[in-house]
Amino acid sequence: MSVHAPPHAVAAATTTGKRRPCAAPMAKARHGPARRLPMLLIALATGTLLPPIDRSGAQMITHSSSPSRPAQSHPYVGMWVTLDGHVRHELLPNGRYDEARGSRQSAYQGRYEVRGNHVDYWDDTGFTADGTFVDADTLHHGGMVFRRER
Repeated sequence: MSVHAPPHAVAAATTTGKRRPCAAPMAKARHGPARRLPMLLIALATGTLLPPIDRSGAQMITHSSSPSRPAQSHPYVGMWVTLDGHVRHELLPNGRYDEARGSRQSAYQGRYEVRGNHVDYWDDTGFTADGTFVDADTLHHGGMVFRRER
């Protein structure tokens, strides 16, 4: 299992699979309002925050929800649970996942892709991870063993 955090991420994985804040001194400066304002100004200047203009007069329908992918063709869609039941990891058919930890519902969410028996994860905060399906009912991910819930 490998875990990769991009340079701008402020979360890291420990060997227990739990996340902890990074001790980087610049972490706060990279994610506050001061960082968002220039990005917002650039987006406004380039028009990336606005939907495309249809000059033909036809009505356009736009959706503001997070993008989802078409259903993936793999046998691993469903709920995966650690042996102690503490972590519940649901792989959705639209290429998204929703992970609960203890009493915390939707603790982590993001997208995933399956290639063969390998799965790559990109959570919505920028954290990445991967896992391996060792058989049809067993997933090794983040140093944990998950079993398929049926």
